[in-house]
Amino acid sequence: MTDDTLATGRDGAVTNWAGNITFSARELHRPASPSALRALVAGSRQVRVLGSGHSFNRIADVDGDGADTALLSLSALDPSIDVDTAARTVRVSGGVRYAELARHVASFGLALPNMASLPHISVAGSVATGTHGSGNGNQSLAEVVRTVELVTAEGETRVLNRGDDGFDGAVVSLGALGVVLALTLDLEPSYTVSQHVFGELPLTELDFEAVAAAAYSVSLFTDWRGPRFNQVWLKQRGDAPVDFPWAAPVQEPRHPVPGMPAVNCTQQLGVPGPWHERLPHFRPEFTPSSGAELQSEYLLPREHAVAALRALAAIGDEVAPVLQVCETRTVAADTQWLSPAHGRDTVAFHFTWVPDAAAVLPVIALVEERLAQFGPRPHWGKVFAADPAELGARYPHAAAFASLAERLDPRGKFRNAFVRSFVRPLLQ
Repeated sequence: MTDDTLATGRDGAVTNWAGNITFSARELHRPASPSALRALVAGSRQVRVLGSGHSFNRIADVDGDGADTALLSLSALDPSIDVDTAARTVRVSGGVRYAELARHVASFGLALPNMASLPHISVAGSVATGTHGSGNGNQSLAEVVRTVELVTAEGETRVLNRGDDGFDGAVVSLGALGVVLALTLDLEPSYTVSQHVFGELPLTELDFEAVAAAAYSVSLFTDWRGPRFNQVWLKQRGDAPVDFPWAAPVQEPRHPVPGMPAVNCTQQLGVPGPWHERLPHFRPEFTPSSGAELQSEYLLPREHAVAALRALAAIGDEVAPVLQVCETRTVAADTQWLSPAHGRDTVAFHFTWVPDAAAVLPVIALVEERLAQFGPRPHWGKVFAADPAELGARYPHAAAFASLAERLDPRGKFRNAFVRSFVRPLLQ
């Protein structure tokens, strides 16, 4: 998948991957060198970076189409991936996607601890929005970042290392601190993974903690047309056995969305393979769908998983008609200030909706109403109804992040309307 297929509509307008957002800027700047990037940043009043286009709201947008605003893509920069085998780290430039990174890292016998369901997304954009994979012991993708290299408002380079003042606010940053020129990530020795898919699992008397602990990574899928999961996907490291007595194994490959062909999904049926060919749900050489969808996700304390599932099941009749599939995963607590999994072991409910905003938005509001009692934090890059200005209370370090943004970017060059709606109330 190229930058153009994700970010340019048929009429030349810049759109996101799903096509539900047409960005204010009519031009997508693609600087071809770090020096050109720095010059463009320094000479612009407002700058936002569009990664792989997989956000479903205006988090990446600029305010208007003025000559002094710049919507950037880093796709024209050299895709640098530098592995340090002795230190078990990799420095990766801002425009690289996970599929490219994973293949390169694996060639050195090294690995990431986890990946998201899509390998097509950019590394910098994923960590900036708190994206995650699945597993009780697996933290968000941002937690393996040990160094952030930013191009600041003046076009200079600012490096923050793990342990530096403000570092925990500089990774999941919503793009509000600068342009991510490169990240350095921690790695570990390579490993194999086998993927097993099981059939229907009723919610009745569900032992969620046991199910979530059944493998290294667990994903549960439902269409909410009944109080049950249609499928359970287990990803197990190495040769550890899979014991899942609550549902029967399927006998042929499956797609998460009922009725969709499984050809673009990663290998199933328990066949072991390299970590980067099993941890994502989809193969990088296939587009996972046409983009004809909207997405929402809510992350809340894992202790509320069963109660939240019951609350969602109670509105299944309203949710199901506009839903393609809902995925439930777990994420371990992390330390990133604006990560939706910050400070708490988390359960995440991810909704893939039909591409009809008028029909979907009232249902999103209903979902948020029913989950409100559990303190949900929406994924920053998805569709949600909550006012971003109200989200600060759900993040213990939100005010510290606002102060960091004010310190690193006092003129607000990297803050658009979406980010300001969250940050500005915290500065007052």
